[in-house]
Amino acid sequence: MTSLAPLPRVLASELADRAPTILVFDSGLGGLSVFREVARVRPDAHFVYAADDAAFPYGALDDETLVNRVGHVMDRLIGEVRPDLVVIACNTASTLALPSLRAGHPTLPFIGTVPAIKPACLASRTRRVSVLATPGTVRRDYTAALVREFASGCDVALVPSDRLAGLAEAAMAGDPVDDADVAAEIAPCFVNAGGRRTDTVVLACTHYPLILDRLTRLAPWPVTWIDPAPAIARRVTQLIGTAAPQAAQDDPLPVRLVSTLRPLEAVRIGAIVGRPVAPPQVLDPSGPARGAS
Repeated sequence: MTSLAPLPRVLASELADRAPTILVFDSGLGGLSVFREVARVRPDAHFVYAADDAAFPYGALDDETLVNRVGHVMDRLIGEVRPDLVVIACNTASTLALPSLRAGHPTLPFIGTVPAIKPACLASRTRRVSVLATPGTVRRDYTAALVREFASGCDVALVPSDRLAGLAEAAMAGDPVDDADVAAEIAPCFVNAGGRRTDTVVLACTHYPLILDRLTRLAPWPVTWIDPAPAIARRVTQLIGTAAPQAAQDDPLPVRLVSTLRPLEAVRIGAIVGRPVAPPQVLDPSGPARGAS
């Protein structure tokens, strides 16, 4: 599941003569895991990747502060970027801020990211599923409602991780991250009780798929990891259509990078997403964007 409410429809015919502008938003680098999948289905798009790193991590904010912060930054970004579609590539922000964003911009489609509990429970053979998430996502009423609606007889463990998003952010920045620290964060996901072991883990923070190779290597036993990014990409094509065959370019348009505290590392991000990137900008939500010095 990738959205919280019916979305306004952007007719593909409206974009027949031009490439869409797609804004992908997160508090840090985690949204790049979603960006990669969306870029695969719309390689022709003008992409803007925006990270509200001045407020990272969103999971540490109280609900009111988070909603106000996301609304304020998104208002500024939408005015600056004029997107055709916005992807909120953050579970914590999506479970709280999407209703107010949609109310404030009723003609603009927003796609959110929420824990993929339904597909996880459908996939589980042992009927034991874990949801690995930030504490903010775990405590949301919306997450509990998803479990009630879609558990389908599965035992679902909600596993809050205080540190894993930050560890993933550090790893993506090239900083050393100890395997033991990562292993400690994922260990509670692995439950072996009543003759049944956890066989499916929902990655309910977009940072986590960026270190999936490490998660797989450090897991006590093999599990299926559920990444919501492919479903989000499918939702994008449902709303704005697929790229024309001739639009699958060997030379895609540069990605515009925007942050709110420090310039994003263009070379590292380009390597992660496999596309050229423009010089990064830092956006003061109360003032104009400025280029990196």
